[in-house]
Amino acid sequence: MEWKGRRQSSNIEDRRGTGPAGGSNPFGRGGGGFRIPMGGGGRRAGGGFSLGTIIFMVVIYFVLKAMGIDLLQVMGEGGQVGMPGFEQTETASRRSSPQEEETKAFMATVLAETEDTWNGIFQAAGSTYQEPRMVLFSGSVQSACGFASAATGPFYCPGDNKVYLDMGFFDELARKFDAAGDFAQAYVVAHEVGHHVQNLTGVLPRFNQQRRSMSEVEANQMSVRVELQADCYAGVWGHYTRQKGLLEQGDLEEALNAATQIGDDTLQKRMQGYVVPESFNHGTSEQRRRWFKRGFDSGRVDACDTFSGDI
Repeated sequence: MEWKGRRQSSNIEDRRGTGPAGGSNPFGRGGGGFRIPMGGGGRRAGGGFSLGTIIFMVVIYFVLKAMGIDLLQVMGEGGQVGMPGFEQTETASRRSSPQEEETKAFMATVLAETEDTWNGIFQAAGSTYQEPRMVLFSGSVQSACGFASAATGPFYCPGDNKVYLDMGFFDELARKFDAAGDFAQAYVVAHEVGHHVQNLTGVLPRFNQQRRSMSEVEANQMSVRVELQADCYAGVWGHYTRQKGLLEQGDLEEALNAATQIGDDTLQKRMQGYVVPESFNHGTSEQRRRWFKRGFDSGRVDACDTFSGDI
């Protein structure tokens, strides 16, 4: 993708180095986020703690308090979302490698390109596009949807209209999922921005309300339709990016390969050796490729209706 020298979005929050390091998250993943799957096929966790966990955490808090350690103050100093006055945009204490800085610049450029595309589409429809923010983090992060670790993968939180991304995910995307390439990375960002578009148009609020009364299987089936529409929206963005002459040879294939590698059936075969279709919540590899290609070929939002008929 030809991206160097183009506008970079200012809607970037760099929180790398402000959260706990490592790939595990002792608090569990918060509910309500829409993410790129990292493996497995189960339903998203709903967040929350058991009574025993809450009691244990309260005991730990007072033990540390007695030792002169204020856990709440420590967490506040770590730059967690929701603390009064918090607005972390750069991390002065952390030195980034040249490769990381280039990846950050690429992410900011891709986000800017999605802003241009969706601003134009919304304006043509007589509406105003509210641009999302992208949060870059390392290790773990707190969003309005709860705590998340790097193992969660990139996700969009409708509670704060932000896309969350641990840039180490792209190394794993290339190494573990055989989906290398800059346009594969751009597809991931455009997919999460697609969820933001769904949030603005009311798709996500309706889904979050409806799934409270759904069975797990029904919620998974509806989730697949939501995810495939986000794939199609990513394709719509790709369509306009191609019109600008920014795509290089092989870029489309990179995106289609990434969509293939993170299909529910492909992930389940890789992780456990068999598939459980009723647990799919993102779509099969074939579905993800097809819906991305539909948006890419048409460039039309109305071509992305995954809620009518078969998918």
